[in-house]
Amino acid sequence: MGKKAKSTAKIQKAADRKIDKSALPPPPPPPEEEFGSAKPLDKPALPGTGFKVLGGDGYDDGGVADLSLLIDLEDSVQRRRRGENEYFQALKADLLPRATKGPMAKMTRREQKVSLAQLLFSEDDDSEDKGPSEVYVDQVDGEEDAATLKHRGDRLAQARAALRLSLLLREPACTSLSLSELCKRKLTFSGKNGAKEALRCSEKALLIASEGFWDGDEIAIEAEDNPVIDPNYETNATTPGLANPAVLKLLPVRVSHLCLRSAYLQRGNALAAMGKEEEARESYEKVFPLLEDEPRCARVDWERHSLYVNIGNTYSRSGDFDAALAQYDKAEKLGQDHLNEEGGSEKDGKGMVACVKRARAFALKRAGKDGEAKKILKEVVEQQIKDNIEAAAAKKKEAEGAKKDEAASEAK
Repeated sequence: MGKKAKSTAKIQKAADRKIDKSALPPPPPPPEEEFGSAKPLDKPALPGTGFKVLGGDGYDDGGVADLSLLIDLEDSVQRRRRGENEYFQALKADLLPRATKGPMAKMTRREQKVSLAQLLFSEDDDSEDKGPSEVYVDQVDGEEDAATLKHRGDRLAQARAALRLSLLLREPACTSLSLSELCKRKLTFSGKNGAKEALRCSEKALLIASEGFWDGDEIAIEAEDNPVIDPNYETNATTPGLANPAVLKLLPVRVSHLCLRSAYLQRGNALAAMGKEEEARESYEKVFPLLEDEPRCARVDWERHSLYVNIGNTYSRSGDFDAALAQYDKAEKLGQDHLNEEGGSEKDGKGMVACVKRARAFALKRAGKDGEAKKILKEVVEQQIKDNIEAAAAKKKEAEGAKKDEAASEAK
């Protein structure tokens, strides 16, 4: 007796599972060949001079390759582990992890990852933390209006949503970055009162980025609105960290480095909020070795700049003005390099110089040198007014030029 013929539905289902290999994207390169945004481009990927690499050839990509590396990490790992055919069959059959309940249930895995990127990396025009600087400043003074408190609360809720989605999508790098963002936004929302919780989030971010193992349930509790930590909870750490030797066979070590950079910086900020200046300084200093091979460009120089200013501030708050001044000098030099060297970003250079001048002024005030502090702050304000006038004039000129081009086009 022969085999029963397949039904039309089964034949169609089998056909639907077939993958058109000619339409597939190229496979991910070997992990040791993935350098992300550390590798300069031959040509600028984005307009503007802010992406030129200082002191060398090439252009920075603005962090695009790093973003792709982080957001698509698990998919690249699965493609290497399963093979192209099995991975894309699973993707087509909707067998890969994604949110299947709630408002995102009808979104594909790719669409959910786009939403994750927006939760983690997008900034509103009115965000207090908008911009590249990561200098810690206590923004909570008890005088905030309702709109400010709501905005800070919404930003904190977005970070929790990013953490939940990262865990659902099984994207460990985004999970680590979500915890670092939670640390940052808890400090913005609660100030020193939230520093202990913020520190806990940053240390969990470090755990995921390191070579040991981590417990998903222990991480997931941070996504709750008011997490309650059970002191008797027994950690069941079975998920390998991003720098675990077994994991590094399938993903580049750069992923770990990117997450460590963010986690150490935010951990330093949390420790600074707790008044633990020496520990904060040690956390900041751990980032520098991870930046040694990074290009000299505005994007990464802002990271270096924030570290120098933060370290300077720890010395200032401890009463060691000379040590603080040495750090501020290093930070200011980064800004001056962009103002003076060919290909530097004038806008970023001015921003760096203004930022460190403000820090220097506050340090002088702590040292009892109010006159010098006021003089520096006056310079900052005057420069800002001048820059605003120039920016308005340039915008007006650009608008007039566009209007003339439009009129000329209509005349034809």
